[in-house]
Amino acid sequence: MSNLERAPAEVRCGSPVDHEGPGGPSRVEVLAPRDVPLGGPRAMTVRRTLPQRSRSMIGAWCFTDHYGPDDVAATGGMGVAPHPHTGLQTVSWLFSGEIEHRDSLGSHAYVRPGELNLMTGGHGISHSEVSTPRTTVLHGVQLWVALPAEHRLADRDFQHYVPEPVRADGAVISVFLGTLAGASSPVRTFTPLLGAEVVLAPRATLTLDVDPGFEHGLLVDQGDVCLAGALLRPAELGCVHPRSDTLTLVNESDGTARAVLLGGTPFEEEIIMWWNFIGRSHEDIVQAREDWMSGTRFGVVHGYDGDPLPAPQLPTVPLKPRRRTR
Repeated sequence: MSNLERAPAEVRCGSPVDHEGPGGPSRVEVLAPRDVPLGGPRAMTVRRTLPQRSRSMIGAWCFTDHYGPDDVAATGGMGVAPHPHTGLQTVSWLFSGEIEHRDSLGSHAYVRPGELNLMTGGHGISHSEVSTPRTTVLHGVQLWVALPAEHRLADRDFQHYVPEPVRADGAVISVFLGTLAGASSPVRTFTPLLGAEVVLAPRATLTLDVDPGFEHGLLVDQGDVCLAGALLRPAELGCVHPRSDTLTLVNESDGTARAVLLGGTPFEEEIIMWWNFIGRSHEDIVQAREDWMSGTRFGVVHGYDGDPLPAPQLPTVPLKPRRRTR
């Protein structure tokens, strides 16, 4: 998905530096979402929890948008024209609906519930995303992963994977990246990552063995879920510092709860995010924008009937670093 904000802010991002010490308690930082309208009056609105001023990343996860359930008859659904990405991977995961994906690598695929689409836009890629006529309700998450410096200009790539759900203690877990609950994803990433959908039965309690070197985040889609003792309501993102080798999730609802669990090793590099680009300097962003507007570097998306998205105007003030916080 493109970041369709008309005046996207430049953000300098970095992993928090003040972690819990060995043996310390698992503190949960709760991030509330902000609503971001994607376009005109009939367009979708997404709930964005990363990046924020208090926290910009969880591992290499640097962007989390949560949308729906969206009645496409009222909003028109998703119709994102070809747009560029560089320095990142996009992760698409749906709860309902269907999205048609086309990219400048030549990939033509569909995003469906329970199926992962991961696209690598290292040096540069472009793609379009359109909800299909079969879609009545669109509901899912769009996530970005920052590429480390040594791989930030990696070749463009596209991977599709359908994880086999596993069952444990009143939960159904679909691991689309990394390893959890005895299941592992073969999908390639450039830093250690975890991504999984967790569906909890009413009032279920689930304790998961996790990598103690990871930061973790739980994005709640439905239900009220207690993470390591902190209550998270729908659309909230709970963040846990490293040093914990287990995470306990409790469904405090009388109905089924659903959440997306993210994790990764702390990302020690600072990055700059603006529009659909990730770079290491203001000059990187300027060059990426110029390359997109001039029609170079990002390739052409074939099969989409319409013009590509123009890039917004860059801000007129120089980038101001944002202080790292917990």
